[in-house]
Amino acid sequence: MGSTSLLPMVARRLESKVALITGGASGIGESTAKLFHRHGAKVFIADIQDELGQLVSKDLASPDCFIHCDVSNEEHVRNAIDSVVTKYGKLDIMFNNAGIIDPFKQNIINNEKADFERVNSVNLTGVFLGIKHAAQVMIPARRGSIISTASIASVLGGISTHAYTCSKHAVVGLTKNVAVELGQFGVRVNSISPYGVVTPLAERFFPAKGEELEKSMEVPANLKGVYLKAEDIANAALYLGSDESKYVSGHNLVVDGGYTIVNPMYAMQFSK
Repeated sequence: MGSTSLLPMVARRLESKVALITGGASGIGESTAKLFHRHGAKVFIADIQDELGQLVSKDLASPDCFIHCDVSNEEHVRNAIDSVVTKYGKLDIMFNNAGIIDPFKQNIINNEKADFERVNSVNLTGVFLGIKHAAQVMIPARRGSIISTASIASVLGGISTHAYTCSKHAVVGLTKNVAVELGQFGVRVNSISPYGVVTPLAERFFPAKGEELEKSMEVPANLKGVYLKAEDIANAALYLGSDESKYVSGHNLVVDGGYTIVNPMYAMQFSK
């Protein structure tokens, strides 16, 4: 008997479940797609990044499980969910993860209406559409988990653009409102609010890249000695998508190492 037979088997926490992940071609979405796959889920990726989406789909050994989807377009979202149900017969997990950000302009008077509407069309309307069409599948099944990516900008002001902050506050509000409605059908609705994670989206927003950006995010962080990774947010989504969170709904899971619970300026006054 080989020594490997003595190792405990790792439980596949999403065995037989079917998941759709928007923005699944890179960053948090890509990490989540791969983690869900390792835990036994059938994963469908929806994104506007066709080449990257196809590559991730092939990594999951499912080259036909990517679909081009602009989440601000209702027909695209409907088609993505219909494609999942046609292929697998159900939808257990809807992860509304697609998001964008606008150029940072400190003064509200310099903000453009077009940028504001564009960000909210993806970050908020896209989540609304994902929830709406996932609910049409999950209500008759009387089960399902809907997860949306928010941000610590959903609970704090002054750390991101006006449009992005508004969109993420709204995602949490929508999550709570829909959780109240869908609870009667056994459908859970939650959101995840990460601290800064080095993703392609973040690298488009900050001048620093890669490890340099990661180190710069660690400076104002509350929890020291560890960097937040996309895989950590994927693990949060894994928990909310699995039956381990079967009685968790209407919750905004903040993954920030305690950043949002302390005012660093207040602490600095006592350290003088």
